[in-house]
Amino acid sequence: MIWHYENKNAILNEFEIDENIGLTNDRIPSLEKTYEKNILREKKRVPFLKKFFMQFKDAMVIILLIAALLSVGINLYNYYQGNLEKADWVDPIVIMIIVIVNAFVGAIQEHRAESAIEALKSLSSPKAKVTRNGERIVIPTIDLYPGDIVHLEAGDLVPADIRILQCFALKIDESSLTGESIPVEKSNEDSLDLITPLAERSNMAYSGCMVTNGTAIGIVVETGMKTEIGKIATILETETKDITPLQKRLDELGKRLGFLALAICFVIFIIGLLAKMNWLDILLTSISLAVAAIPEGLPAVVTVVLAIGVQKMAKKNAIVRRLSAVETLGCASIICTDKTGTLTQNKMTLERCFVDGKIFYLDDVPNRSIISLIQMSSLCTDGEYYVEGKDVVEIGDPTETAILNYAFHHRMDKRLLMEEYPRIGEIPFDSDRKRMSSIHLMNNRKIVIVKGAPDQILPLCNNANTEQILKANQMMAKDALRILAVAYKFIEDTPTHLNPETIETNLTFAGLLGMIDPPRQEAINAIQQCKTAGIQTIMITGDHPITAAAIGKKLGIISEDAETITGAELATMSDDDLYMNIHRFHVYARVSPNDKLRIVKAWQRAGKIVSMTGDGVNDAPALQVADIGCAMGITGSDVAINVADMVLTDDNFATIVSAVKRGRGIYSNIRKAIQYLLSCNIGEILLILATLIIWKQPALLPVQLLWINLVTDSFPALALGMDPPDYDIMRSKPRGKHESLFANGLATNSIWQGAMIAALSIIAFAIGHGVNDAVAQTMAFAVLAFSQLIHSMNVRSNHSILRIHFYTNIFLILAIILSAGLMSITLFIPFMEKVFGTVALNGKQWTSVIFLSIAPLIIVEIYKMVRNLIQFITKHFGS
Repeated sequence: MIWHYENKNAILNEFEIDENIGLTNDRIPSLEKTYEKNILREKKRVPFLKKFFMQFKDAMVIILLIAALLSVGINLYNYYQGNLEKADWVDPIVIMIIVIVNAFVGAIQEHRAESAIEALKSLSSPKAKVTRNGERIVIPTIDLYPGDIVHLEAGDLVPADIRILQCFALKIDESSLTGESIPVEKSNEDSLDLITPLAERSNMAYSGCMVTNGTAIGIVVETGMKTEIGKIATILETETKDITPLQKRLDELGKRLGFLALAICFVIFIIGLLAKMNWLDILLTSISLAVAAIPEGLPAVVTVVLAIGVQKMAKKNAIVRRLSAVETLGCASIICTDKTGTLTQNKMTLERCFVDGKIFYLDDVPNRSIISLIQMSSLCTDGEYYVEGKDVVEIGDPTETAILNYAFHHRMDKRLLMEEYPRIGEIPFDSDRKRMSSIHLMNNRKIVIVKGAPDQILPLCNNANTEQILKANQMMAKDALRILAVAYKFIEDTPTHLNPETIETNLTFAGLLGMIDPPRQEAINAIQQCKTAGIQTIMITGDHPITAAAIGKKLGIISEDAETITGAELATMSDDDLYMNIHRFHVYARVSPNDKLRIVKAWQRAGKIVSMTGDGVNDAPALQVADIGCAMGITGSDVAINVADMVLTDDNFATIVSAVKRGRGIYSNIRKAIQYLLSCNIGEILLILATLIIWKQPALLPVQLLWINLVTDSFPALALGMDPPDYDIMRSKPRGKHESLFANGLATNSIWQGAMIAALSIIAFAIGHGVNDAVAQTMAFAVLAFSQLIHSMNVRSNHSILRIHFYTNIFLILAIILSAGLMSITLFIPFMEKVFGTVALNGKQWTSVIFLSIAPLIIVEIYKMVRNLIQFITKHFGS
């Protein structure tokens, strides 16, 4: 049955229930067999050990394991050859530690989806008040069944999906389910249209939502996984998340390096055999070079860079739950965000009023007419607003607390007003009249104050300028203001029986009050910055379309060519239609959880990297499926937080901007590390190949190759990961979803700069070869290492090092000093000279080494200057 559509009697007949008796004990056993318990089903857990071993499917992890085995093979070879001093177990141990730690962290992260279901369970009220066997009793919510008659009152969490049979002044906060910021007025309306959206089903109360006002009696129609929250849990069970762009690119890099390593082994070995070298010696050299060609430090560099980025983001109120996902936000091209509490303050605020025939903005000092209007409206409220110590206490409907907030801050504290003008009678608000009345003693006279919807108040007023008032009402409504009218009259005697027919007549119109959940100013600025960075902001909300559109315009989300669409209109569109028209819509109103999912998937289908922000239960499925989900930490539900990749601890949309900048910076730093490692490794490969071909001997000993691989690669690469973002990083468009790690010249730069390092090392080898082989290898060893360290400063930016200042990354300076110190040990300490096969160099040879080592900085600076000059000429004078 369609519960909101069927009439009450049909539903009672469906469950064979008498409203006054409820379920009887004799029916419970059969219901237990027919229905599941009123709980959310737990997703089947994958054993932790299985999760751990699943991490080893990653291509880079496989490459690392191969590198470890190769390194072990080298050491075993040295051991059996009796070369104990050449056996170095550091490489394989470090590689295995990296592999195990990465697998362990990955397995832990997979627990997030499982905790989401547990969080959904926490939304269920532990007890429910029901009528059974004609008696009102309290039972655990887990024991509720369809057909149970449930009693609700203010403060209750709705324990199941319920069709309302009776209610009085009932309001329910459905923000966690629909995104609607204002508690929804409910009724016992007998039947609604079949296609009524979830947010407008006034005769239904949904599981997990909070009763904020009034009382109700209803019949349970759905329990457990069949409730609206249960449907969300089902989506969470079935939806999966693809690996992030960074993971895809690292996997791509790992595969390429794997083939490269195997090719290097084979080519070097063949060349050595053709040069009639000892096959064991050339095998050892080729395997050592293959190990050097695999940047086994890259996963560690990536992990450390991400971890450092996460720490910095946490200081900026963005906590990342998944390390590799932080990069994804940096390349996001679409940010889908909830309105309430994310773009707005989630706090109704009095903004305008209409008195004396004029509309006034309430940001100035109020005049007498405004003061009188605020005093009357404050007296005619049931809410409370006051300060207790350092805490602000707000109790009641948000529209009333908005009035009381303004009154309190303009020296009209309701508690003092009530003492001066005590209430002697009232007629409570109800959804049929859409108004409330209160009677007060004011200056020895009795005054009736009526507050409610303008269309209900105006017909009760005498001599009101209805046309002028309705025009003002329309003007404020266009700006998405929620409007209340206030009227009054003086009476001589208080009737014994208060009723609207006698009290709420012959009123004098006092004015209109307009309030709104205002946009955050910082959100407006953040959206503008997102536009500069090429990121489109999409607002998805459960609010009314007019409200959503007005807020969208204020925030700068809606432009001339953008449209607003409702969930009902969205329901008429197929997935293909939505995909074809997805660029037209920037604001979505009255949407369901499944609509949010469709929107995210449509943008992903369009090739965009999508970020989703939100705080409610209704956001959870979309948060999980989006490329990166951002949950609100203050107002966010446990479900949203546990599913999300990132949590904004200040619930501020502006925090996303700094996270985007940090994410882009992190990706840029990872590219710097890759460029540095590849250019260094290419230099080593070309150096060995060239000297084998020209001199029929390798320029470096295997132990020297491994030492350079360990010392000059790791520390500078890690330090590059701590580089601050370039000053213009937020002026470029987001990267494409399928953009390679080697795009934008990274591959070309790595190759030619690697060739440059190789050429300089070859020159050093040639100079030393004129003396003897030991000097040649020592000079090549020194130039290769020191030129790589100097080259690390080149890859910091596409701009000149003079423009970004080399001292802005103190960690890189320290890394260069540390690596240079470790290299110097092998060149100056006699004992280490024997271990690494080096010899002492004279002053002339050291002069050559120093000049060749600093040459990369000069060469690359010249290259950058020429490239920038060509770009300038092409831009300003090219055709």
